[in-house]
Amino acid sequence: MKKYSFFLLILPLLFSCSDSGFNNTNPYLPNYSFTMDINMKLPSYSNLKFVSNSVVIPALGVRGVIIFNTGSGYNAFDAACPNQALSSCSTMTIKGINAICGCDNIEYSLFSGQGPLQYPLKQYRVQVNGDVLRVYN
Repeated sequence: MKKYSFFLLILPLLFSCSDSGFNNTNPYLPNYSFTMDINMKLPSYSNLKFVSNSVVIPALGVRGVIIFNTGSGYNAFDAACPNQALSSCSTMTIKGINAICGCDNIEYSLFSGQGPLQYPLKQYRVQVNGDVLRVYN
């Protein structure tokens, strides 16, 4: 009887595990694995020390990676339009705190990655270690 009660006590814990709600799937964008360390002491990345500033790194992800300082942390999103098939116009541009898709002029918030269409911006993980940001998928 004790074995069964222990099992029933542990069972809810097994089902409560999660992956932090991190879902990175999008049928329009492939998943590429990468890791990059960004030193914010370098002049090209020093803007990231200030709230609401962003930097685009073109050599990562599908169409580049947009890194954004939210004030409480950093977000990293792919610069590919999340609701468009890859094409010559599907690279996002930055307009203040939003990213704009070149194909349909839809704006996505760099604070949340959300936009008005089905898929949000493809988000990547960011770890902060002093003045170094590690962006990875």
